[in-house]
Amino acid sequence: MAKGWYIVHTYSGYEQKIQRTIFKLREMDSEFALTVSDVKVPMETVTEIRDGKKREVKKKILPGYILVEIDFPEDATWKNTYSKIKRIQGVTGFVSAMEGKKPQPMSAAEMKSIMQKTGEVPTEKEFRPKQNFQVGDEVKIIDGPFESFSGVIDEIDNVKSKLRVSVQIFGRSTPVEVEFLQAEKVEY
Repeated sequence: MAKGWYIVHTYSGYEQKIQRTIFKLREMDSEFALTVSDVKVPMETVTEIRDGKKREVKKKILPGYILVEIDFPEDATWKNTYSKIKRIQGVTGFVSAMEGKKPQPMSAAEMKSIMQKTGEVPTEKEFRPKQNFQVGDEVKIIDGPFESFSGVIDEIDNVKSKLRVSVQIFGRSTPVEVEFLQAEKVEY
């Protein structure tokens, strides 16, 4: 048996529906339940500001994909499990599967990386801003004492999750420090 985590490509937005369908198949078919042990739709928690309020929202790490833990048999019976999953409405196929060949599982390092992002495997908590800032970007400050000011990013401190922004106060360029969540990129 070749147990591992496999990536299944799905229609975007169908991930949870397919996850539920696979769990139902496991309940109804004991042979299928022996080979398919788990299904995950990897999600991470992202902090964003909407309407001036901080909110934590769940976002899919891999939109359009699910992870399925399968113990494929070494003999030709692996095709039974493979075809049952492929026939589920909304599934387009396995990633890394060539025509007529058994799909390849994800490496342990890839799976660990995804599980760290979801929080299932402990790791150093890393703040990931919703937006990627770069020095020279123009930003609008949306929260705090400098709310409604605009300026240009002079410095980015990823460790403290802060930006140093030059804003015009009384006609002079003044550097101010704001958190990532207090600024948003100005899009043209």
